[in-house]
Amino acid sequence: MAQQAVVVPGLSITEAVDERYREVLDATALQLLVDLERRFRGPRQALLQRRAERQEDFDKGLLPDFLPETKDIREAGWSVAAPAAGLVERKVEITGPTERKMAINALNSGASVWLADFEDANVPTWDNMVGGQVNLLDAVRRRISFTSPEGKEYTLGPVNPTIVVRPRGWHLEDRHFLVDGQAASASLVDFALYLANAGREQLGRGLGPYYYLPKLEGHLEARLWEEVFSFGEAALSLPPGTVRATVLIETITAAFEMDEVLYELRDHMSGLNAGRWDYLFSVIKKFRNCGPDFVLPDRNSVTMDVPFMRAYAERLVSTCHRRGAHAIGGMAAFIPSRREPEVNAAAMEKVRQDKRREASQGFDGSWVAHPDLVQLCREEFDSVLGGSPNQLGAKVASSLPDAGALLDFASVGARCTEAGLRNDVSVALQYIASWLGGNGAVSIFNLMEDAATAEIARSQVWQWLRNGVLLDNGQRVTHELVERVLGEEAAKIKDAFGDSYDEERFATARQLFAQVVLNDSYYDFLTLPAMEKL
Repeated sequence: MAQQAVVVPGLSITEAVDERYREVLDATALQLLVDLERRFRGPRQALLQRRAERQEDFDKGLLPDFLPETKDIREAGWSVAAPAAGLVERKVEITGPTERKMAINALNSGASVWLADFEDANVPTWDNMVGGQVNLLDAVRRRISFTSPEGKEYTLGPVNPTIVVRPRGWHLEDRHFLVDGQAASASLVDFALYLANAGREQLGRGLGPYYYLPKLEGHLEARLWEEVFSFGEAALSLPPGTVRATVLIETITAAFEMDEVLYELRDHMSGLNAGRWDYLFSVIKKFRNCGPDFVLPDRNSVTMDVPFMRAYAERLVSTCHRRGAHAIGGMAAFIPSRREPEVNAAAMEKVRQDKRREASQGFDGSWVAHPDLVQLCREEFDSVLGGSPNQLGAKVASSLPDAGALLDFASVGARCTEAGLRNDVSVALQYIASWLGGNGAVSIFNLMEDAATAEIARSQVWQWLRNGVLLDNGQRVTHELVERVLGEEAAKIKDAFGDSYDEERFATARQLFAQVVLNDSYYDFLTLPAMEKL
């Protein structure tokens, strides 16, 4: 094994630990990781097995519904903890990886919150993950800076957003950290390193260790996080409730357990987020074997205005506000292009309409992927909220969308098109190639693509193929058609990239795409086979 910062019994680190990395891989952080892994490894694995068992039910046609055993929680009157310092006003949240330059840009963006992303916008290389923790520690200490190869200086401005860290999901492991000979939970790695270092230092600045929790499939997974939070607080002698969480409702199963998720984390809860892209991925993934009635059309045509997505948003807002929690809207993924003013203007207007819709629906804030969208988003929320920091005091709807509304996929109305198929193939290919190069947040066709959108693209092609979908031009989706489109789109990408085209990386990306799309078996996550190529 490689040299590690300190010796902690039972822990091995498989990579070299340089001087800067030792700042976050200290005895406190590593001992916390070992203790967490030993305590929660079994419960985590049991919950992952439960996911597999539920998928077997979906494959048999048993659809999700509200849980009868938690009816009392849904009907009782209770509230989550009051908003923590730095999380009262969340009108604009900017997302992005913890890479040094992008971190500085996010911190200087004027947003209310920076979602520092170790998950979908990040590739889990050693340097990305541990270097990202160093960058967060430098940011909290206000000593973060960067000089580009061209000599441009990046430094921290005087006013910065509240940092909220998104750790990796429960399904992932980190092979760089072995506890008792087994790879540690990636969730616990990210949680422990941030809590013990930059998160704890935030307390001296009037803030705290705040997290965004991804990929939860229900309240039992939220309960596990609650236990992890309490364990971490006790281990580091932090007052109960110091850690705060915002949960991404980005799976169809969690949409049926919003009250329960809030309840399980109520002493550590800040709010729920409408993670629209992963939500679409989840719908395709969970009902992939349920027949043509569950096939969604082109991914870009399934907007927040279609009935089942509108029901999801309305239920999230009402549920949050009944419980005193923030409701945060979804991602505006558009990346402005200064070379295409007409495209830029049209897209910015769509973003403005989207944020206007969210503010009018009752959301307390929303996400953007680029600093140029921060002011636009704030203007739309200010126009509805005025001088109020949030809409927690707004009147709550008397009735909530029911199970039928959440599962109303038939009324989407759009078609499956050849253009949509080609877009899925091209985006997935380009994203996988970039991911293999260590970059998990990629601008493709003026949109910020991350692992969630790539998951939608490859899952949609898999589902269309398995159902023999008929496209708008009369072509049926077959292996032959997908292989032909794959070859044609790969050739277009090579021409577009020119001298910057990486032959080996794109060949690997093409092989991975074919592996996860043309195989009869469905891969739960694209990143799992992709990690074998890193």
